[in-house]
Amino acid sequence: MDQYPLRPFDSASPHEIEDAMERAEVVYFARCPVELPEESDLEFLRSGLPREFQVKNISYHPESDNIPRFEAAPDIKDRVERILRTHGQRVEAFLRRSTPDFVPGWTLGTTSFRSIEEQGRKLKPRSSNELVHIDAGAYGATNGARILRFFVNIHPSRDRVWGTKGSFNALMSREHELWAAAKGGKDRVALDKGPLDRLYSGFIHAVSKIYPLVQVIDSSPYDRSMRRIHNYMKENPAFRDSRDGYQEIHFPPLSAWMVFTDGISHSVLTGQHALVTTVLIPLANARTPDLAPFNVLARSAAA
Repeated sequence: MDQYPLRPFDSASPHEIEDAMERAEVVYFARCPVELPEESDLEFLRSGLPREFQVKNISYHPESDNIPRFEAAPDIKDRVERILRTHGQRVEAFLRRSTPDFVPGWTLGTTSFRSIEEQGRKLKPRSSNELVHIDAGAYGATNGARILRFFVNIHPSRDRVWGTKGSFNALMSREHELWAAAKGGKDRVALDKGPLDRLYSGFIHAVSKIYPLVQVIDSSPYDRSMRRIHNYMKENPAFRDSRDGYQEIHFPPLSAWMVFTDGISHSVLTGQHALVTTVLIPLANARTPDLAPFNVLARSAAA
């Protein structure tokens, strides 16, 4: 397989990093630029968790300052929360320095530990990370905000391997069926919120002041279009089997990378033990807004 041309960004300027991300490049660090948890904590995550907690995601939510639905013994829960909280704070500080234009109005999302081997999980297509997809609907309604994710491979000896078929823009230019999926049976892509969407989102926003996690059930026409594209990519056999534009990306142990995961297609072919921090970046912060998926779809909607 072809090797994705990873460029090191260890000494890049903020504008170089921001522009590369908006071009759907993977911003890669051969050694994680963020201080990692102590080795004893890393080993605890890798092998110290009881089997029942070795699941796809253990996610710390900063808005509630806990890990919801994590019914572990108090010492285990407190330790995992501390590890993930601290790592998320370190990633946030790094992003503030390295991508300052993205910061105003951003939404800090979860910091997750992905504990199990991705290969061979035999999940339903929509749930499988092994199938190439773009991310959609992070935390409910993004309304066009970009999904920035900062990854660290904390496996001590094995690469984490991604597959990609190219950027969102490249895919939309050559895969006409993706446009049909985005339209959802309508003549054109619908992006404007109607009265019911606005009423529903207003209700969710009010309730979220008391129960922050309720935000995950919010929606918008844009996010529904992106979800249909996501589902088509995973469920359509012709797309899944196509090798057009396909490449693989290898991330060695203790390397890190950050990318707009709504802007580049990706799958996880193999890999175990990763830390992932998610931040939503307002579309208004984009330096090249024409490249954002929302505006790619908007140009079609206006045609």
